[in-house]
Amino acid sequence: MKFRLLAAVAVAAFAAPLAAKPVEYRVLTQSRDIGHFRIDREGSAVSIDYDYKQNGRGPTIKETIKLDKDGTPLDWTITGRTTFGNAVSESFRRTGKGVEWKDLAGPGSIKGKDAPRYYVTQNGSPYDVAALAKALLADPDKSMPVAPGGTATLTERARNSFDGPDGKLEVVTYELAGLSLNPTYITLDAEGDMFALASAGFIMARAGYEKAADQPLRDLSEKLASDRFAMLQKDGAKRYAGPVRIRNVRLFDPKAKALTDPRDVVVYGQKIAEVVPTGSVATPGETTVDGAGGTLVPGLYEMHGHIGQEDALLNVLAGVTSTRDMGNDDAVLDKLVARIEAGEVAGPRIVRSGFIEGKSPFSSMTGTLVSTQAEAMDAVRKYAARGFWQAKLYNSMNPEWSAPVTAEAHRLGLRVAGHVPAFSTADAMIAAGFDEITHVNQLMLGWVLNPGEDTRTLFRFTAMRRFPSLDVKSAKVQSTLDAMVKNKVAHEPTIGIHELGLTALDGKPNPGAIDYIDHMPPAEQRQLKQALFGADTPQQRAEYIAAYGKIVETLSEMHRKGILLIPGTDTGGAFTYHRELELFGQLGMSPADVLSRATLEMAAYLGQDQQLGSIERGKLADFFLIPGDPTKDLKAIKAIRMVVKDGAFYYPPEIYPRLGIKPFTTAPEVK
Repeated sequence: MKFRLLAAVAVAAFAAPLAAKPVEYRVLTQSRDIGHFRIDREGSAVSIDYDYKQNGRGPTIKETIKLDKDGTPLDWTITGRTTFGNAVSESFRRTGKGVEWKDLAGPGSIKGKDAPRYYVTQNGSPYDVAALAKALLADPDKSMPVAPGGTATLTERARNSFDGPDGKLEVVTYELAGLSLNPTYITLDAEGDMFALASAGFIMARAGYEKAADQPLRDLSEKLASDRFAMLQKDGAKRYAGPVRIRNVRLFDPKAKALTDPRDVVVYGQKIAEVVPTGSVATPGETTVDGAGGTLVPGLYEMHGHIGQEDALLNVLAGVTSTRDMGNDDAVLDKLVARIEAGEVAGPRIVRSGFIEGKSPFSSMTGTLVSTQAEAMDAVRKYAARGFWQAKLYNSMNPEWSAPVTAEAHRLGLRVAGHVPAFSTADAMIAAGFDEITHVNQLMLGWVLNPGEDTRTLFRFTAMRRFPSLDVKSAKVQSTLDAMVKNKVAHEPTIGIHELGLTALDGKPNPGAIDYIDHMPPAEQRQLKQALFGADTPQQRAEYIAAYGKIVETLSEMHRKGILLIPGTDTGGAFTYHRELELFGQLGMSPADVLSRATLEMAAYLGQDQQLGSIERGKLADFFLIPGDPTKDLKAIKAIRMVVKDGAFYYPPEIYPRLGIKPFTTAPEVK
């Protein structure tokens, strides 16, 4: 909606500049303090210090802002480093001629006196949404355009009160929508200033109130998100009375690694009731879907998720009907799994990994933190008793605990996967009994690190610049790979996140997003045009690009030797999972090989192949419909017309527009 003069008057009259005195917010994850957000204002000048660290990484940002007399920004400068170390140099300026900005995606401008007065940063602190929310609160219709693009809206969702150093504060939580695929839940005080930002596992709250606000506001944000996704599920998941006959489709057979002749597939409830020649006779009370000669593909397995409500739906719409979660807030994931299984929200089937991390200044605040071997053993027992599939060990674990912890996990029927703990090597973890090594950099670092070098920090990424010197045929490399073959150790390389980190350039669509970036909302397109890992010189970037080439060479050698490579992203899955499969195709695997690996072979790896992984009578109906032939071109899986999971039929072309995504194809005809 156009920013009208009335709205500008309202802002000037009621929206006093944010933070008229110094204010500090504390950043917490899983109730652990990990950093700060500080705002200091003197006259029209605002300075910001934003810094938190989780898992040895996080943003380090400084901002200086010059405000107009009504509190709107005139000049804005942002410097620092992103979570993964990319250098930030971002700016915004507003004059009587319009607004202009420059960020890692490139420069932009909007001309004219009606140009938006508020700016949403690419890599700044939450000051932008705090100032915007306060302005929207004073706007008559709670809606206004923002730069670089889009229209922000504010809707009240809940009221609370919290005790703290300034007494009891009455606060209101709002849904701030229109900035990205998912809304932000921001809590404001009686003056309209930000009190907190919260999500299911994370909160940034005013200092002194953070402990009181932590659990209530995280629970509230989780409920609000759940309610939104429940509505999308209610509207988008179609459940038909009686059988559903999908006519005239070819099936991808992961055993034969080929397409079948044309078939009709009948779904009744959650299961496949028939797979018969096309043109079969329908029975009374059926629903018919016209497959139009397309292909049915078994549901895909994303083997490296940290799944939340925000990406659960997107994964299903992308044909990912099963996910292996590799570490999460255990209680939050419990709730999400229950809601998915109850049909309240859309999401993939979830196989859980018990995340175990050692306590250190660089600990990941996920799963269970342990400080002794005994505590690590107890954590394994806890996860086994709760039906988890495997234990995942992480960076700060004492390497000496790995063998006894792994032995206990195996005794209890759990597999063991994970990072290579700091100051150790993949060779040592293979000897300790690991069933799987996670991330290709974790595997390869042992070949290039010097004794005492610490991989609990961003060094585990920057040290990859040493990879180009590796000889894949050298004795040290072959020794590790031969040990993996001998001990049947699998590897989950997460190729896509390494492609992104090592090769993506600021100002250009990242390599994995080229096929879908134009379908995404403007805010997502902007985020997909920046590098992940920082490279301060062209030489460093060249070293990173060469390192990625060595990664592909190493993984190709592993595939040649018969080491099981597992497809997973660590980037949320969905569209990035499609790219992961494409990258597997660069390792010497045909499109049919890749699809078989992503479906039946992963179902077998997880012990689920009796129910999932292929389209056969009596199995669960998890599959998706595409118009093309993925055995000839793997990109065909990106144009999905229909997904079936747990007896529900989803039509992505009808749901994507509600998320601001332009559909990739059309929905099939349903009668």
